[in-house]
Amino acid sequence: MTIHSLNTKRAGRSAESRVVAQDWRALVSDLDAHGCAVMPGLLSPSECAEIAALYPHEEHFRSHVVMARHGFGKGEYRYFRYPLPDLIEGLRTALYPRLATVANDWNEKMGAALRYPSDHAAFLKRCHDEGQVKPTPLLLQYAPGDFNCLHQDLYGALAFPLQVAILLSQPGQDFTGGEFVLTEQRPRMQSRAEVVPLKRGDAVIFAVHNRPVQGTKSYYRVNLRHGVSRLRSGQRHTVGIIFHDAE
Repeated sequence: MTIHSLNTKRAGRSAESRVVAQDWRALVSDLDAHGCAVMPGLLSPSECAEIAALYPHEEHFRSHVVMARHGFGKGEYRYFRYPLPDLIEGLRTALYPRLATVANDWNEKMGAALRYPSDHAAFLKRCHDEGQVKPTPLLLQYAPGDFNCLHQDLYGALAFPLQVAILLSQPGQDFTGGEFVLTEQRPRMQSRAEVVPLKRGDAVIFAVHNRPVQGTKSYYRVNLRHGVSRLRSGQRHTVGIIFHDAE
């Protein structure tokens, strides 16, 4: 059975139930404190293998990017085309409302006027009205020596401030190295690095661009970038769920 053969309604309910089962109080606390949070066991090993197995099949994707050609690092990735695989679509829809609450809280603390609707379809309509119509969920593949430079996934004027990456391969078994890295630049301070340990099926939620940090008198804005360290051996697959569409 492939991901595309799953019934859409069944996949949606499955995605919603597994998202609801997460400890959201702890996740929000981690996001506020560190700019990232781990959802353990979001996907099963068989689901991870099934999604990773889509990579060679071009009919599922709208484009193929070789990182070295653009100075992004080494490795490659493919952007899914619409319609997305049912499970990825279901997770994107189920995760968005909870993350929109965090995003709106962050914008309020940073003094930003923008507020995000609670429904993902309404947010995508905003994207499409801005000319951002290309789907952004992607599947990444790394081989020995590959890495992803620190970056921000901003694809147009409208960007959702949180995204999710799910590790599809087992560290120490399928690959070594290849850690997820997040850096944070605070005003007039040196950058802080966060290495996030993940197991196969774990997902990391992280800030795309900015987040608020409590200062002595008020909140201030910090800038974040994310990447992947050099793979020492094996092969690593990750699926990325980005909530805004691209131009």
